[in-house]
Amino acid sequence: MQELLLAVARGLVDEPNSVRVSAEEPREDGTVVYHLSVAEGDMGRVIGKQGRIAKAIRIVMRAAAVRRGEKAMVEID
Repeated sequence: MQELLLAVARGLVDEPNSVRVSAEEPREDGTVVYHLSVAEGDMGRVIGKQGRIAKAIRIVMRAAAVRRGEKAMVEID
């Protein structure tokens, strides 16, 4: 799952080497929270106009997690 988030984020930014993804331990309900960090200048590219790109990233991650029988959340730091 982390590799998927890395691939998506690196495809969007100007500085792909600055993209970092970390995952928390699963919560009580089984949800894994992924934290996405990018360079300051790339933050707008990852969030998008009115948060549309961030919303799309979250949808893709949730769909991939459901396919694996998991729950996932993405937080952009």
